[in-house]
Parts: sequence; C-alpha cells; structure tokens
Amino acid sequence: MQPINLAAKLAEVSEPYSPRIVAELNGQRVLVVKLLGEFVWHHHEHEDELFLVLSGELELEFRDRSVTLGPGECLVVPRGVEHRPVAKEEVHVVLFEPASTLNTGNVVCERTVATPPRV
Repeated sequence: MQPINLAAKLAEVSEPYSPRIVAELNGQRVLVVKLLGEFVWHHHEHEDELFLVLSGELELEFRDRSVTLGPGECLVVPRGVEHRPVAKEEVHVVLFEPASTLNTGNVVCERTVATPPRV
C-alpha cells in the first residue's frame, strides 16, 4: 500500500482520451485521463461511470441537455445513458468504473482502448 499521486500519474499521460489505470478495488478501476476536444457519443449498457474533475472544465453532453463540471465536481452517468464528454481546453479527470467498462461503451472506433495500461 502506497499513496497514489494523481498529478504525477497524469504527467505520464500524453494523449487525450487515453485512460490509464492507477488502482483497482472491488472489481472497479480508478483511471486518470486527459480530455481535449469532443469524444464519441456512446453509452455503457451495464456500467455506471463516475467522472471526477481534477482540473479544467468538462462538459458532459446528453441528448436532452449538458452538464458542466469544474475542479472538485463529479457526476455519475447511469448505465444506458448516452453521453459525450467535451473539453474545450485540456481537462484532467479521474474515472471510477467497473473493470469491464470499455471507454467507448457500445461504440468501437479508433478511440477505443480495450485494455488501459497501468501507470
């Protein structure tokens, strides 16, 4: 058991939308990711997903509205809800989700990361 320095782990991430595992617990992954630009519209059939913003401003778009998160704010996207993260400037985020979660959910594309590496 060692402390995890999230800023140091994020410093190892160079590409946006390239999640990295920093810890696992009870079948859940804790990931860090940098976001920039628009991601793909997607949903997770069986998994809820928690977004916790460390720095920057993240817009989570839903088909009927959008929610903006700032540093220290989080939001749980319930399973089955279609969403798209959008970051006008680089945003640093921690994700909490089941280990089975595919970052692009029901969509497989060039941004799909089947097995995120550990940092």
